[in-house]
Amino acid sequence: MTGAGLPYGIDITEIEGFDDLHHADGILKDAQELAARVYGADETRFLVNGSTVGILSAILGCTNKGDRILVARHCHKSVYHAIYLNELRPVYLYPEFSEALHLNTDISVSAVETALMEYSDIRAVIIVSPTYDGVISDVKKIASLVHGYGIPLIVDEAHGAHLGFHPYFEKNALTGGADVVIHSVHKTLPSLTQTALLHVQGDIVNRKRIFRYLDMLQSSSPSYVLMAGIDSCIHLLQQGARLFDPYVEQLAGLRERLKTLKHLRLLETEHYDYSKLVVSAKGQELTGKELYQILLDRYHLQMEMAAGTYVIAMTSVGDSTEGFARLERALREIDAGLNGQTMETDDSKNILGRLPVNEQIMTSAKALEIGDRESESEGVLWQEAAGRISLEYAYLYPPGSPLIVPGERVSEEAVRLLESYREAGFTVEGPARAGYLDVLKNEVLIDG
Repeated sequence: MTGAGLPYGIDITEIEGFDDLHHADGILKDAQELAARVYGADETRFLVNGSTVGILSAILGCTNKGDRILVARHCHKSVYHAIYLNELRPVYLYPEFSEALHLNTDISVSAVETALMEYSDIRAVIIVSPTYDGVISDVKKIASLVHGYGIPLIVDEAHGAHLGFHPYFEKNALTGGADVVIHSVHKTLPSLTQTALLHVQGDIVNRKRIFRYLDMLQSSSPSYVLMAGIDSCIHLLQQGARLFDPYVEQLAGLRERLKTLKHLRLLETEHYDYSKLVVSAKGQELTGKELYQILLDRYHLQMEMAAGTYVIAMTSVGDSTEGFARLERALREIDAGLNGQTMETDDSKNILGRLPVNEQIMTSAKALEIGDRESESEGVLWQEAAGRISLEYAYLYPPGSPLIVPGERVSEEAVRLLESYREAGFTVEGPARAGYLDVLKNEVLIDG
C-alpha cells in the first residue's frame, strides 16, 4: 500500500496558529462553537476517539464512584465500561420486545418513572435513542421526568447525528431536553470514521467534570485530519434541509416501494429513524444471517449488520441514486425467489434478539477484579454456565449490547441465547475462549 492520495498535507500537530483541542482558544474553539450553534447545544466538543470517549466522559462526569445509575439494558458496551471504571451500581431499563417485529422497541416513560420511584439514590440516567435498529424513545417526556428528580439524562444518540435537520426525520435529543448527547457524525453523515461530538446543555450537569474526563481520555495528539473532517461536516449541515432534500426524496420513495414486497418486510416502529432500512425475513425460509450473506455474495451489497431474522441497511445523505436502485433490485429478486412458505422455527430461534434478564450479584468492577485471579475463577462450557456468576462479558458486535455482564448470575435464557446465536452462525465476543465462560469458582456472595 502506497501513501499516494493520503491527506499528509493537513496531518499537522499543535503548531502556531492551529490551536490545541485540549485548550481551544482559536480556530478549534470557533469550530466547536459553530457545531454547538448548528445542533442547538450550549457547548459542544469534538471527539476524535469516537462516541465511546464521549459516553465514558459523560457517565464518569455525571457520577461519583459507587453511585447508582439507571441504564437502558441495550446500551453499547462503552456504557458498561464506564460503569466498571466508576464501580457504579446499575439498575436496568428493559425495552419491550415486539413479537410481531422480532425487534426490541423503545424505553417507556413509565419504566423510567417506576425505577426512579423505587431507587431514590439514582444519580444519572442513560438511554440509547435511536437504537442500532432505528427505534426512537420519547426523550422529551423522559427528560422532563428525570429532571423532576434533579438528575441528568444522557442520551447515546450515536446513530442519530442527522436527526432534526429535515422534517422527514424526528427531532434530536437536544431538542427533547437531554442534558448530554453524544453523536457519531461518521455513522450517518459525511465524516471520517472515529469522528463524533459531545453536546451539553442546561445547568444540571457539571460540565467542568465531564470536560476534565474528556481531556484525560482523548488522545493528547488529536488528529487534525479527523477534526477537519468534523468541521467540514458541520459546515455542510449549515445548509439544513436543502442538503437532505434529494436524499430524503430517494429514501422515502424507496421505503414506499419496498412495502410492496410479498415475502420480505420493511420494519419500523411508531417513532423511528427512517434512514435505517430494516429488512425482515421473519417466517421465511432464510434467516437474517443468510439474507445478509446473499446480499453480500450475490449482489456485492454490504449491510450494516445481520440479526436473527433481519438485516440493517444504513443509508445517509452520501448515498447515490445507483446505490438505492441496486438495493431495490436485489431485494426484489430475492423476494421473488421466496416461495412464501413460512419456516417452522423452534424456540431457540424465536428467542434471538431478546435481552436476557440475569440477577446482579456484584458490581462488574468486583467481578473483573476476581476474574484476574486464576485461583478464584474457572472456565465452563456455555451449557454449564446457568446459575454461575460470570466474570466475563458476552455480546454480539454489532450492536455491542451485552447479553451477560460480569457479576451477574447467568440465567437459563442467557445460555439458550448463546447457543442459539452460535447455531445461527453468529460470533459471540467477550469470552476469552470460544464456547466457554469464566465464572466464579467457589461462590460467595459479595456485596457491591
